[in-house]
Amino acid sequence: MMDFPKHNKKDAFKYSKYRWWLGIPLGDLIDRAASVFPEKEALVDDRNRVTYRELQDRVNRLAVGLMGLGIKSGDTVLLQIPNWAEYVYSYFALQKIGAIPVVLISGYKQLEVGHLGRLTEAKAWIVPGTYRKMDYTSFIEEVRAMNPQLEHVISVRAEKESKAYTDSVENLMDRRLKERDLKRLQSRRPKPTAVAHIIPSGGTTGLPKGIPRTHNDYLCNVEYKHKGWEMNTSDVCLIAVPVGHNLAVLQIVGGIFFAFKLVLLDSTRPEDIMGAIEREKVTYMPTVPSLVRRMIQSPEFSKYNLSSLKKISAGGEPSTPELIREVYEKLNCIYINEFGMTEGLICRTSLTDSVETICNTVGKPTCPYNEVKILDPYGNEVPYDTDGELSAKGPTIFAGYLKNPEENRKCFTKDGFFRTGDQARMYPTGYIKITGRIKDLIIRGGENISPVQVEELLCAHPDIADAAVIGMPDRELGERVCAYIKIIEGKRVEVKDIVEFMERKGASKLLIPERFEFVENLPLTEAGKHDKKALRKDIARKLGLE
Repeated sequence: MMDFPKHNKKDAFKYSKYRWWLGIPLGDLIDRAASVFPEKEALVDDRNRVTYRELQDRVNRLAVGLMGLGIKSGDTVLLQIPNWAEYVYSYFALQKIGAIPVVLISGYKQLEVGHLGRLTEAKAWIVPGTYRKMDYTSFIEEVRAMNPQLEHVISVRAEKESKAYTDSVENLMDRRLKERDLKRLQSRRPKPTAVAHIIPSGGTTGLPKGIPRTHNDYLCNVEYKHKGWEMNTSDVCLIAVPVGHNLAVLQIVGGIFFAFKLVLLDSTRPEDIMGAIEREKVTYMPTVPSLVRRMIQSPEFSKYNLSSLKKISAGGEPSTPELIREVYEKLNCIYINEFGMTEGLICRTSLTDSVETICNTVGKPTCPYNEVKILDPYGNEVPYDTDGELSAKGPTIFAGYLKNPEENRKCFTKDGFFRTGDQARMYPTGYIKITGRIKDLIIRGGENISPVQVEELLCAHPDIADAAVIGMPDRELGERVCAYIKIIEGKRVEVKDIVEFMERKGASKLLIPERFEFVENLPLTEAGKHDKKALRKDIARKLGLE
């Protein structure tokens, strides 16, 4: 069994003593919801519409099937399923038997899957045969070759049989449960201090790191993310962001914990999102700003009845003031400005904050028992309203990266604070503003330039729909500022117009991009963030040609 990083014993005792850690394994949440709300609709996707009783039954049947394959407590299983109900069945089935899902995005291919399989010592891999343009069968054998410990590859919604698969989710669920099966499930119930799942880091450089989360610290994250924002059994939550990302996993576990209805949408097309909101009477949508922007700027926007939507939370990238105000104007619903990390820190604006506060901060930590500090490069706490590195410690924070002692030494202070790598400032009210990513700063001739700040200025222009700012290599200064710009359809803007606009806004010469690239669409990562890695490659190619 793998040796996972552990929480400090003194801290863990404190978190348990004060019940900040609830001491409940995640698999129990299915049973609790089904016991109280057996006939309540729990989950909807493109093929399924199930109640909590039906969800519990499907999860239990799949859990017994996985035990039949020899999946043991503590075994890790790669879980690579799109926004389908089978993801929820599989995730909670693994929780029930004390196995550990390794949550992967659908776009990962042999490089990432092979690496994460080796890193986590995965015993099984649950994956479709094909999904959109991805044919997973084309690289299964390559992943197997890299992972001799991988005993089973289990298919989901496979349209044709393949020898590459050991079994299928559908076949493993096709059984009638007996009393002894349920007793076996009870015997596999994990300790709440055990690792519940592993989610890869969302970095844009290098291979992803493994982020293990325990049942205790993750459920603490889930509880306070939802409790303070008044999520309850009457809510309907639309998940259009990929379920392979922590943003979605938090909502799925939260949906079962608070017994609200989950709607999984396997599309990020604005028309599909709006159609789902109207059809299912969605009240809450966790998402990323770029999806919100595409929705409210869609030519089809006025055709849909979106009046049921009461709350949007958006994180993963900065929310511009213009976007936030446009949401209030067009949707008349609350915008929750959010900053979250798979490692455990989540900050959000509250339901009662002013629009000005929502535009200019990411609120406070959702868990009131987390401690947050802003540190200088030497580890000293800086005064209020001063930029530094955002750092946190508390019951929602992970214990460390998997098999990466060097990284753990770097990212935790001596007194146990996790250094996030994000540049931020804190105000006397306790509210936090993210001012950039320390590693993403553009360093032009020794001057630090925040891409976030430049992007906010650009997106304030009335004719700019979206902008992404990167550093482009320069022999003289090291880097210069390059902006990729998407213009609102039907508008025409010249570079000099943008420069004059930024100057009127008070931008210094440092903040005005030295190169503009106009594009029809900005590339996005699987999480819906700007794919700056792709943009850096693009500008390097263009500079090379020139």
